[in-house]
Amino acid sequence: MAFVDDAKRIHEDNPFESMMERFDEAARLLNLDPNIYTILRWPNREITVYVPVMMDDGNYQVFTGYRVQHNSARGPAKGGIRYSPDVTLDEVRALASWMTWKCAVVNIPFGGAKGGIICDPRQMSLGELERMTRRYTAELLDLIGPERDVPAPDMNTNEQVMAWIMDTYSMHARHTVTAVVTGKPIEIGGSRGRKEATGRGLLFVCNEACKKFNFNIEETRVVIQGAGNVGGTAAMLMHKEGYKVVGLADITGSVYNASGLDVEGLLAYLKEYKTLEDYAEADHVTTAQLLESECEILLPAATENQITSLNADRIRCRILAEGANGPTTAEADDILRDKNVFVIPDILANAGGVTVSYFEWVQDRMGFFWNEQTVNARLHEIMVSSFNDVVNMAEKYNVDTRQAAYMLAIDRVAYDTRLRGIYA
Repeated sequence: MAFVDDAKRIHEDNPFESMMERFDEAARLLNLDPNIYTILRWPNREITVYVPVMMDDGNYQVFTGYRVQHNSARGPAKGGIRYSPDVTLDEVRALASWMTWKCAVVNIPFGGAKGGIICDPRQMSLGELERMTRRYTAELLDLIGPERDVPAPDMNTNEQVMAWIMDTYSMHARHTVTAVVTGKPIEIGGSRGRKEATGRGLLFVCNEACKKFNFNIEETRVVIQGAGNVGGTAAMLMHKEGYKVVGLADITGSVYNASGLDVEGLLAYLKEYKTLEDYAEADHVTTAQLLESECEILLPAATENQITSLNADRIRCRILAEGANGPTTAEADDILRDKNVFVIPDILANAGGVTVSYFEWVQDRMGFFWNEQTVNARLHEIMVSSFNDVVNMAEKYNVDTRQAAYMLAIDRVAYDTRLRGIYA
């Protein structure tokens, strides 16, 4: 019996399998043309590269890197690059697929891609990271570009990494190509508002969900897992909006205060000390206790597979806003549906980042840059419109919002695929 449970757990933890279960169900509900189904379920291209890097001690180490381009029917592939010891091809494949659906949900002219290198960036010097990034970029030169595939930051990558990629690509092109990546420093073609975009998008969709359920924002308790660029930004913005943020976690610990956290003070403490271990202004709880806290909004913004068949029945939120990619497994969806949890799925909830990446790409290509007020206003318009599109799809087909988001995305990609035809 334990063997069966372990096998089920391995399947459940595979992000690509979770994505495919949702894709298959959405395709069935749409009565998708079997030929279109066959095409959309496979990536366009998967690349494995082996990246030799001279380490600081003078020896060479070879790192394994991936880039998966899932679909380009609606435009250039788009997706981040992550550096982590846990990167797998299945994970990158799933994330690339999610990017296709995410771009389609918010109706921007990109397809999906994702990249990653198996490494531990915490154990590498800045010089080692730069040499690895530049060699990885060089291996992908024929596959990326403003009209082909536009990378962006992801887990353990940042503005500096994007600057190295842009510079490497530009050196080979013999002219500066700012639009080859997004998430760059503002000084070399980045967009204002990009850094806060994912957290701000989460705020916008949570506001819409609260309107739907007539929640008073000042009385709405929020628990956030993750205190980085997504979770930390969402916590700060939601606190300023008037939400009662009662729980927050990062990799070093989880804290809870039923009366509401001092979010600004907590984030300042975390920035200074790099840990929550000795934070004294709130109760310390386990990650499981935090996720299972009673609240109106639960916002997992850390990593995949945080809500599974093992803990979904203990989740006590009314709204689940997915700041991370794939924080909820497919098996957990049925449990949450039975508990009447309103899910704002990842391919909608955290699409603020790729939306402002699209704005950055547009600004780079036309050489004219917007102020932050314009960026935020256009982000608000797209996030609210996309939220309503998903809710309307859910009502039209009598499905939950997860299924509705996939159906909306797949229908849009399928339409463009049929319109273009299949080159053979």
